[in-house]
Amino acid sequence: MPPKNKGKGKEKDTSDSKPSSSKLKPATSINVRHILCAKHSRKEEALQKLRDGVKFDEVAREFSEDKARQGGSLGWKVRGSLLPEFEKLAYELEPSTTGIPKWGEVKTGEGYHVVMVEGRK
Repeated sequence: MPPKNKGKGKEKDTSDSKPSSSKLKPATSINVRHILCAKHSRKEEALQKLRDGVKFDEVAREFSEDKARQGGSLGWKVRGSLLPEFEKLAYELEPSTTGIPKWGEVKTGEGYHVVMVEGRK
């Protein structure tokens, strides 16, 4: 799990599934999954699998260096509990399913993350 306030990085969102431009209701917590890769090339391989239609949790099990056994699930996270750049992206994403994920990308001190949100409240 990306711990709070550890590492620096720039947000980058180059996925085919970009955060929605429509207004989302403000949320205090999100149910989030991610794929964490230390190397950019490995992240690109994971993204290609997602673009090819492989389920997010299956790609996470194959490629993620964190939470792979849980399909990348970090569970419900409240605001302020994630790395700032990770959290900013995650709270902008529309909820989606692992079968048809809407994802975003961000680089942190932990590595390259592909992020999707399953729920907001």
